[in-house]
Amino acid sequence: PLLSPGSCKTSERKSRGGKVEGRSRGVAKEKTLECGQIVWGLAFSTWPAAEETDPACAVALPCLILATGLNDGQIKVWEVQTGHLLFSLLGHQDVVRDLSFAPNGSLILVSASRDKTLRVWDLSRDGRSMRGRRQVQVLSGHVQWVYCCSISPDCSMLCSAAGEKSALLWSMRSYTLIRRLEGHQSSVVSCDFSPDAALLVTASYDACVIMWDPYTGEQLRTLRHVPLHSAVDYSSEVHTSSLRSVCFSPEGLYLATVADDRLLRIWALELRSPVAFAPMTNGLCCMYFPHGGFIATGTRDGHVQFWTAPRVLSSLKHLCRKALRTFLTTYQVLALPIPRKLKEFLTYRTF
Repeated sequence: PLLSPGSCKTSERKSRGGKVEGRSRGVAKEKTLECGQIVWGLAFSTWPAAEETDPACAVALPCLILATGLNDGQIKVWEVQTGHLLFSLLGHQDVVRDLSFAPNGSLILVSASRDKTLRVWDLSRDGRSMRGRRQVQVLSGHVQWVYCCSISPDCSMLCSAAGEKSALLWSMRSYTLIRRLEGHQSSVVSCDFSPDAALLVTASYDACVIMWDPYTGEQLRTLRHVPLHSAVDYSSEVHTSSLRSVCFSPEGLYLATVADDRLLRIWALELRSPVAFAPMTNGLCCMYFPHGGFIATGTRDGHVQFWTAPRVLSSLKHLCRKALRTFLTTYQVLALPIPRKLKEFLTYRTF
């Protein structure tokens, strides 16, 4: 089972001078960014080393930036080290619910909003002379609030979930709709790509996670969240196992899910039942630590908790598959002159 969590609370006290200090020596001083609005979405990226003509970072070295999605539709981008507001992105007409930076460091940012659109921004552009110049594209196609957006690790695809029974898959090259992923029986609320971009998972209020091949649109596996408790209140309008969030582990062999039945579950990629559980209440989101071994979960009551997760040493077979699938699509694998069983393994069809 998962180990007990450590809560992300910060204890503070005021000194006689009125300044806030940590309770023990060596505790980093807490930093607060005053966004002026409810913050719904967060995404980190690295800004490259500043040039003389670069108006953003005041430092010459690469700096960490944080994009914040706000209640009024603004996106504010901050330099984390100094707390300096770099700029605001204007365009959304309602809450910015989720944000996702392109993993390749290109400073392409995708935002998902309650205004039923996704917007693509290029933060490397100079937006001083023309309002909205950093905005690259508006993606329309959802008829409900957009809850979640995820860019594939190879930066070729974007998946979005909007409280509809289907998730939408977009091309990040042409910014056009590739396909609708249809298979859920209720609202899709979360999505994530595997580290090699060969798999896509979607989570829904129907208590199921569906694993897809994003290149073909084929459903590869369904993970059903069966309640552990014998006494389930089926009179409730919301299913007790309604899912809130799903994410892949960094090596791509595990999934984490948060559901309304007060459980955090860990799933091994090739098994149909969870390998670990942890009790948690009011869970809304989950995210693996970038190097694995820990999971962070966010809750409605304002806490972030950290959990120890199963660690795994990837097999040589999986490492080879991951390396190949990072640059080969499903169609390219199927065209290789190799045995059928090897093709099935490389396309994750051996479950």
